[in-house]
Amino acid sequence: MNPRQLTSHLSISPQLSIADIEAAKAQGFLSVIVNRPDGEEPGQPAIAEMQEATRTAGLGFAAIPVLPGKATVEDAAKFASALETLDGPVIAYCRTGVRAATLWALSVGASIKPDVLLQRIAATGYDLSALRPRLEALYESGDASGTEDSRKRG
Repeated sequence: MNPRQLTSHLSISPQLSIADIEAAKAQGFLSVIVNRPDGEEPGQPAIAEMQEATRTAGLGFAAIPVLPGKATVEDAAKFASALETLDGPVIAYCRTGVRAATLWALSVGASIKPDVLLQRIAATGYDLSALRPRLEALYESGDASGTEDSRKRG
């Protein structure tokens, strides 16, 4: 498990295994968000298996599966809502962590300057520069998909 902290409330990670759920709990995470659809790759744990593992570990859980490069405003709103309702700190994952980072960026993009967002994400090892036009449009419009509370956590 290789969590990368974006905020005090959210870290992102590449694919977690069922065994990683206990490791996440030991590291202080209280909730898990899955951003990877079932069946994307042979051998990946199914969402239901991860949900059961988090329940057994006493952690919160949300599934917001997104196909690579297909994150929508609605997906970002669901992500923001999950961050608001789940106890934190939260660890969100997909195959590489890019979708989790993208969903967070889109959920707070109306209230954080694109340069600041992209620098923060780059500091965790992810290059989301291709997202810049969407982030600039979000910031200029001020149309947040998240709520005020989730933006404050950014």
